[in-house]
Amino acid sequence: MSSRTTAAPVERVEELRRLVRHHNHRYHVLDDPEIEDAAYDALFDELKALEDEHPELVSADSPTQRVGAPPAAGFTKVSHLSPMGSLEKVTTREALEKWADDVRKRLGTDEPVAYVLEPKIDGSAVSLVYEDGVLVRGATRGDGERGEDVTVNLRTIEAIPLRMLGAHPPARVEVRGEIYFPLEGFVRFNEAQLAAERKPAPNARNAAAGSLRQLNPAVTAERPLSIFVYGVGVLEGETLDSQCEALDWLRGRGFRTNPDTLRLDSIGEVADACIEWESRRADLGYEIDGIVIKVDSFDQQRRLGSLHGRPRFARAFKWAPTTAVTRLKAIHVRVGRTGVLNPLAELEAVQVGGVTVTSATLHNEDDVRRKDIRVGDLVIVQRAGDVIPQVVGPAGEHEPGTKAWRMPKRCPLCNAEVVRPEGEVMHRCPNRACPSRGLETLYHWVGAALDIENVGASTIKKLWDEGIVRSLPDLYRLSAEQLAELEGFAELSASRAYESIQRSKEQPFSRVLFGLNIPKVGWVIARSLALNFRTVEALAVATLEQLEEVEGIGPERADLIAEWFADSDNLALVAELRELGLQLALAEDDRPPDEGPLTGRQYVVTGTLEGWTREEAKAALEALGAKVSDSVSKKTTGVVVGESPGSKAQKAEKLGVPVLAEADFAALLGAPG
Repeated sequence: MSSRTTAAPVERVEELRRLVRHHNHRYHVLDDPEIEDAAYDALFDELKALEDEHPELVSADSPTQRVGAPPAAGFTKVSHLSPMGSLEKVTTREALEKWADDVRKRLGTDEPVAYVLEPKIDGSAVSLVYEDGVLVRGATRGDGERGEDVTVNLRTIEAIPLRMLGAHPPARVEVRGEIYFPLEGFVRFNEAQLAAERKPAPNARNAAAGSLRQLNPAVTAERPLSIFVYGVGVLEGETLDSQCEALDWLRGRGFRTNPDTLRLDSIGEVADACIEWESRRADLGYEIDGIVIKVDSFDQQRRLGSLHGRPRFARAFKWAPTTAVTRLKAIHVRVGRTGVLNPLAELEAVQVGGVTVTSATLHNEDDVRRKDIRVGDLVIVQRAGDVIPQVVGPAGEHEPGTKAWRMPKRCPLCNAEVVRPEGEVMHRCPNRACPSRGLETLYHWVGAALDIENVGASTIKKLWDEGIVRSLPDLYRLSAEQLAELEGFAELSASRAYESIQRSKEQPFSRVLFGLNIPKVGWVIARSLALNFRTVEALAVATLEQLEEVEGIGPERADLIAEWFADSDNLALVAELRELGLQLALAEDDRPPDEGPLTGRQYVVTGTLEGWTREEAKAALEALGAKVSDSVSKKTTGVVVGESPGSKAQKAEKLGVPVLAEADFAALLGAPG
């Protein structure tokens, strides 16, 4: 130690390392953080500053040293301490039962056999070697005997401990695990690849494997990889008797094991669980392609042995893959409530992840062009968990005679000329009277925007089909008698619907703004506009500079708002709604509270919401006094879920935390109790 190093920095560095490791473990392994991100960042930054000031105190296992190695010229081959054998696969109950019979015969006794089940993560297998508790080497599986040394890349993954927890670590241990790409991160990764005009990964497994083999560890560090460990290869100085005991030992040493591991006593229960899991796989936030079944007892495992490097004591129950190849039959265009034109792929029916897929999302014309997919091509289709199926790209060369797809020049519903505003990736139909756009606007108005009770989408559709309601003002000119004449409406329900429509006139200015479908104005931005300009008249004549001064509004959004209010049809709509009694000015008591009705509550937002971006949803909760966290714990008040919520919704259900659909979320914002 340098003579200039005092005892205080040494002690503080050790204390900070202990605290950072502890909170890393809570966040990345247990998914149960104890402190906010800002508090964690403060601890980490203090540790980094002390190590910069006292470089002689830096150690290889410090949390600050995850990234630091220069790009490599290549990867060296290393031998595993013990072979990483592959598993025989089974796909039916009968094959599973036949394997269990063989296990019993080979053991040659009537002793009971218990089995341990773990989800088979569709990722990249690795071995991690620790000496005296410190990570010294990590390698890919390779051929099972030798793999590539990717230690510098594995060190960047926060869920892998650089130092094992607990006192008296073993002199040497080899830990086995599976590196995987969480699905939310994988979708974002592929979107970034396309935006950079690079080839997207066909599945999360390939993305995980490719990330591990990046020559620059800083690239690996940018990707949200994680790990589940599932076994111990070599362990010096300690003895474990079963797979369950090994998993408990690994958890105690700070490793991340799968929470859905099961121990079952009969092969019948095992088969039932494997079949049940296939329907549950879509609820996970990561890809699995089956279930790994192992005989629990290590003594029985040793007696059963292996054949050609494949253990007799384990099997992989495999399901259908989550990617498939099929033909792109057509590309259709759907018009949304804001006039945005969205392309949608029509596919020849194909099984993807156990589900029949006939259509898939295509985000916009640029997305189709980047992927270079054409009608008539064979394409790769991916269904990641419960994410809407996506076309990843062509499966081979283009079919002869196919042509690049272009967005139609006219709206497919109203024949208005389609526009693409400068700087935007989406094409729009500018016609406010476009049938689809008008109907979607009404759905949005009675739902997320003004939350009109007793008037649902089915009622609006009937009113639209009858030609009674074709615009927002039409809704407020309705009589109770007109509602009563609708099929399925009784006098009482018609009266309630009419009263709900009339009561919606009392909804605040911010909700009316939100309901007007001004481009890029969600609930939070609408509230900011209402608070800043106070009346619709002031907002309508606001300059671009005045709009940009409002928090959350940049030049692009300011242009869109000003353009909307410059349209005479839009101004006429606003005037008509004012005459009908809608609130188009800020009420005196409509101010942001210092402490809101949600003060003391904590929420998590996950998935894709229709009426809000995730940032807007978080801001809306915070505006009412709530705290918003990125992870679910027992402290969480509720989890707001949209489409493709991933594992957070599942964890909420396990912990008994309420899950709020978008309608519940809208009600929470409108009238929090």
